Amino acid sequence: MARGPLPVKSRLMTTGPTWYEATLAAPPARPPLAADTEADVCVVGGGYAGLSAALHLAEAGLKTVLLETAAVGAGASGRNGGQLHTGQRQDQDWLERNLGESTARDLWTLAEDAKTLVRTLVARHAIACNLKDGLIHAAWKQRDAPALKAHAEHMQARYGYRTDWLDRDEIARRIATTRYHGGVFDPGGGHLHALAYARGLGAAAQKAGAAIYERSRAIAAAPEGSGVIVRTEGGFAVRAAHAVLACDTWLGALDARAGARALPINSFIAVTAPLGPDRAAALIPSGAAVADTKFVVDYYRVTPDHRLLFGGGETYTPRYPADLKAFVAKPLLRVFPQLKDVALDYAWGGAVGVTQSRLPHLGWSAPNIVFAHGFSGQGVALATGAGALMAEAVRGTLGRFDVYARLKHRPFPGGRWLRTPLQALGMAWYALKDRL
Repeated sequence: MARGPLPVKSRLMTTGPTWYEATLAAPPARPPLAADTEADVCVVGGGYAGLSAALHLAEAGLKTVLLETAAVGAGASGRNGGQLHTGQRQDQDWLERNLGESTARDLWTLAEDAKTLVRTLVARHAIACNLKDGLIHAAWKQRDAPALKAHAEHMQARYGYRTDWLDRDEIARRIATTRYHGGVFDPGGGHLHALAYARGLGAAAQKAGAAIYERSRAIAAAPEGSGVIVRTEGGFAVRAAHAVLACDTWLGALDARAGARALPINSFIAVTAPLGPDRAAALIPSGAAVADTKFVVDYYRVTPDHRLLFGGGETYTPRYPADLKAFVAKPLLRVFPQLKDVALDYAWGGAVGVTQSRLPHLGWSAPNIVFAHGFSGQGVALATGAGALMAEAVRGTLGRFDVYARLKHRPFPGGRWLRTPLQALGMAWYALKDRL
């Protein structure tokens, strides 16, 4: 039995507007669904996956209606670190060992396609989201460095994917800290303004003909006759030939079985006061994003207005830290103790859907209801790609979608009442290993 979704208040916590919100103009007003309507496809969820699906469906000429509980980009898609990663959440050698070389290569291709899709959509629709190339994967522990180097060599030899190995001296030149034992620079990775990207996808979907209704929480999606009916909290419904469920950590409210295959983990971000151009550039001279090898990953980058945006720390229950800025300051200052005199102007939290395998979970709730969730912290590319795959599946093209749909995903143990406590206990153990 699936655990119900966390309350919205506990999923989207902030000490004020996020830095993303503060740096953008107010979004266009979109009405809630105020009457029953019909469509070819009803998409549930206004994040990257749902917006990408709506855009692709509308561009294919299908009448598309999108329902969003709050506003476009209000969830994880507008609150994440904005990092564009290469590959899946699991490394290719792990995928080869556990899933076989053929499936591993298919998953690599899908991940590369998703990364390319992000860049293509940004360019095609002129989305002003400060997309920048370059990402450093940094070794937190000494034993992590040889593994990173071996993986880089494996990717070059087996997949023709080139990255640059950084020894301990070189990574210290690339990042103004002595914390790392080595790393890999990935020129194919990158970063962007997460909320601007989400809003840009929404604008593109609307321009293509999709109807987007905000403040319209879907409470049920079920087959009806030869189609589906999606009912909203406001009492209105969308009748469609197909439904696309793209609500990630809220999926369990609409599909309990699928929802049990992922759990929400709360992740937190803080943004410093302006550092000035020189001090900001000195932290990461290349302007790349950085993610490390800890189980509870630190991920960060310098913003265009010369601040440090730093993600660090997690919680595994609905309870949030009382002081988000102080909570994120601890891992931030472990990496950059030279910033101890700098105030944090923004801090917020949000939930990430994580599967046991750390691979996305795609499938069918019913013959005409498709879903995707569980992007496990790499949703900028993977969720965008999943939206396109769901649009393909709705239109009857299943080849790429089925690569994900064939993956076996186990529910988290513990049932409705014990799942979250057991998850919290296990995650806390791995977080402790990071600190030891």
